[in-house]
Amino acid sequence: MTQKIASKAVREARPVSPYLLAFRDELKSNSMNALGTISLGDLCIELCAGTTSAWALVRRPGRGGLAVRLAHSPGSTMKCHRFKQSGQTTTFDAETTSGTFAVKLRVDGLDLHRLRITVALTPASTLLMPFYPRDLYPLGRDDDPQDTIGRIEAAQRGLNSGLLYFHLDEPAFGSVLYFQNLTSLNPYFAATQTKPDGTVGGEWPEIGYLLPTPPQRGTPPPNQALARGEQVTISDAILIFRDQPGGDECENARLFVQMLGAVYTALDLPEPDYRDWIARAEQTLHDLDVSPKATIRHYGHRYAHPYTGSEYPDSMVQLSLLTSMREYTAWREKPANLEAEFAAGLEKFYDPKLKTIRRYLPNVGKDKDADAVDSWYLYHPLLNLARLALAGDDKARDLFLRSVDYGIKAAHHFEYKWPIQFKVTDFTIITAVAGADGQGQTDVGGIYAWVMLQAFEITQDQRFVLEAQAAIDAANGMRFSLNYQANLTAWGAAACLRLWRITNVHRYLEQSYVYLASFFHNAAIWESDIDGAAHYRNFLGVTCLQDAPYMAIYECFDSFAAFECYLRDSGPELEPAARMLISEYCKFALDRAWFYYPDALPADLLAAENRNGHIDRDLSFPLEDLYVDGQPAGQVGQEIYGAGAAFVFASRMFRPVAGASFHLFCDHFIMASERTGDRAISITLDGGETCLAALGIVRSGKAALPRCRLVSASGDAVRARKRASDRVEFRVPASGRYVLSWET
Repeated sequence: MTQKIASKAVREARPVSPYLLAFRDELKSNSMNALGTISLGDLCIELCAGTTSAWALVRRPGRGGLAVRLAHSPGSTMKCHRFKQSGQTTTFDAETTSGTFAVKLRVDGLDLHRLRITVALTPASTLLMPFYPRDLYPLGRDDDPQDTIGRIEAAQRGLNSGLLYFHLDEPAFGSVLYFQNLTSLNPYFAATQTKPDGTVGGEWPEIGYLLPTPPQRGTPPPNQALARGEQVTISDAILIFRDQPGGDECENARLFVQMLGAVYTALDLPEPDYRDWIARAEQTLHDLDVSPKATIRHYGHRYAHPYTGSEYPDSMVQLSLLTSMREYTAWREKPANLEAEFAAGLEKFYDPKLKTIRRYLPNVGKDKDADAVDSWYLYHPLLNLARLALAGDDKARDLFLRSVDYGIKAAHHFEYKWPIQFKVTDFTIITAVAGADGQGQTDVGGIYAWVMLQAFEITQDQRFVLEAQAAIDAANGMRFSLNYQANLTAWGAAACLRLWRITNVHRYLEQSYVYLASFFHNAAIWESDIDGAAHYRNFLGVTCLQDAPYMAIYECFDSFAAFECYLRDSGPELEPAARMLISEYCKFALDRAWFYYPDALPADLLAAENRNGHIDRDLSFPLEDLYVDGQPAGQVGQEIYGAGAAFVFASRMFRPVAGASFHLFCDHFIMASERTGDRAISITLDGGETCLAALGIVRSGKAALPRCRLVSASGDAVRARKRASDRVEFRVPASGRYVLSWET
């Protein structure tokens, strides 16, 4: 009884707009014109036209529903005609004084219930777009949107995916993922000079997509109008329905990942291009070694600048470069002199009094607070020290073990909930929370847990497993607020899966979905053509921080490395959509990351002013920042500490083949391979079931490529998609086994 009273009070107190009230009144008066119905599993979709809007009313009998606005024309009467149904597709036109809306609905109930609604407008005149109301209203008892209770779990952040994930609990309609395919709307954004910044969201019960329109001001903007007679898509919405209501955070996260996977398979994906990361890695090695802008000497040792000719050396930069460089030189079986020089100076970061590796060298300038450290900066150097140790570096092992207990001491002091920045000497908090969300570094527990599991692998000491469990457990309840920095979230997902493997506690597999959901919530699953973004790829890029306006190279390739660990620890129990989304993120990263390098961008797209250092297009070091809305790239600076990207990509995606004149290349992680003959190799991929992978050979020396043949496990020959003097590429399903054979 108390809950009902409270719910009624909440419903009556919620403010609503005249648009919702008008819609509610039309429903109550039964004055809408029925157009037709569509079935989608247990859902009934009624199409109808009101005075100024056309609607799809999606109902689950006896359990409420959802109203989707299909077309809207303020100040005019809407007339719908040419209604046609063919198979799973329904179309009709809506005539208004503004123009003609062409509405197309397609249903798909093969797995999850999916409804796709595309709306294109052909203006009757050169049209200045007015304000448009949001396009989703939940339907309660008697179809009243106000008589509903639900929860929005996730909404669009900035220019990331235009998504909305929510559940309608009263009535018990279930969970819905709404996804606005922003790629389809690029021509609209160009014509109106608008950006889809935070356009999908809202406040219950008025939610969904708020079509971006030019600012309403006294003097109309003539260059922001839609052209007469030219059709433009104004909405391309994909809705996924589950009758399952909102549960705990793990189940909510799993459903989100699963439903996002159902959206992904409906998209027309861009075609990623092959990139020569080996050549990029070799050029990076050269530039790191010879450019005076890359390194500096202190205490007789050589250290890397964080940015081009700028900033003081720090341990995170030094170890990130060293670790990725060493993995690459081990891959090519030829060491580089620079790695030994970088390794020689690591000890100077160690503070014997605190018994930990510090961020800065002892002689850091007075313009820096030598004792200040971001929480994640304490643990990322340890992560890379452990990677070196596990690869057989005894000095790194010793430095790691001398430092790891201080990391545990910090975790205990902060009770596994880290601030933004603190004093390394006494844990005094400098900055407690971020202004964007009023929280600390919420996902540091994830990278901490991974470091603890590395320590367990090195020592077999069970206390490190207990520490990892404590850190992951402390993050329970964060839901979609977990992400602070993308790569930390990715390492947290990997830590959860490794914990599951070590402890056999299934809850950690489930908890990994919380990290994945938070990560992909911050992804831009669309290709932007806005301004300068037309010159580079951004599809499936992830903003580096929860409130950052840009994608960053370091978070990109560090997440890539974390996800390789995640996938290698996975198994058949893993949610298929999780495997697909991770594999696709990594695939597109190989193409997208190329555009961080200034020589891959038009010179006039580079920022004229930089917060750190300057941009040198002749150096093979990536920019820190690319923007979905096409702002000048590199405003933060040219990131030497991100130069490890080329080493990581090259050493993971190209495989030397003993005795052959080529490398094996794949844009997915090869999960297993076996040399089955002198000139044959078996290859197993485990990517998305409905996705494609590029697989082929790349010339590794001066000798010509041999003739090669690829067959599937069933013996079917695969036709080469590309044959050139230096590369042969096949396009194959991303999940399966293949046999590559070649002639001498």
